[in-house]
Amino acid sequence: MRPDERQLEARLGHTWLRRELLLQALTHRSYGINNNERLEFLGDGVLNCVVGLMLYQRFPDLPEGRLSRLRANLVNQDSLHGVAHDLDLGRYLRLGEGELKSGGASRPSILADAVESLLGAALLDSGFDAARGVVERLFAAKVAAIDPAAQGKDAKTRLQEWLQPRRHGLPTYTLLDATGQAHAQTFHVECRIDPLKLTSQGQGPSRKAAEQQAAEAALAQLEKR
Repeated sequence: MRPDERQLEARLGHTWLRRELLLQALTHRSYGINNNERLEFLGDGVLNCVVGLMLYQRFPDLPEGRLSRLRANLVNQDSLHGVAHDLDLGRYLRLGEGELKSGGASRPSILADAVESLLGAALLDSGFDAARGVVERLFAAKVAAIDPAAQGKDAKTRLQEWLQPRRHGLPTYTLLDATGQAHAQTFHVECRIDPLKLTSQGQGPSRKAAEQQAAEAALAQLEKR
């Protein structure tokens, strides 16, 4: 039995008038012809436009090049995979038998594409303002958390720069496990800062990406302290 998509709609903040569009957005090409690839094309355009507008309004003094880099950091596969993970999107996807067996429901590329497909489906269902609303709900916290002064430095570098002046030493990163087929693995990494008794975890399509996410999570914990 398929999960009830109403919970997904509640998280997105949009209820589809044309249910077939929502179903198509959740259908991978391995499942059938009426899949989400064309919706992904539309959603990519909506995402770039709306995130660009959010950044333009949030940072009125930043030049075009800086805004472009900020947007690239927000709309890449790792970021969209994180959004999909928060939505628990994998459980709603319709995948062919082969993709199901190979772990397609947790594959970052498939999940990232599905996020864009949902945006394209919202656009066709209720127009640009509706799709814009979905993007703003999904990315408002990410945009609000941006520190332009820290851009250009990855999370591991920023964490190291936070720790060293305070003489806490360097964090250690440990690979916990890697799931999925060899060609589409998801890596799970733990970041430990022993002097502070702080641990965090991250995951990604590569060990490097997982370490970056773990470092970002550690920075978030330090900010709360």
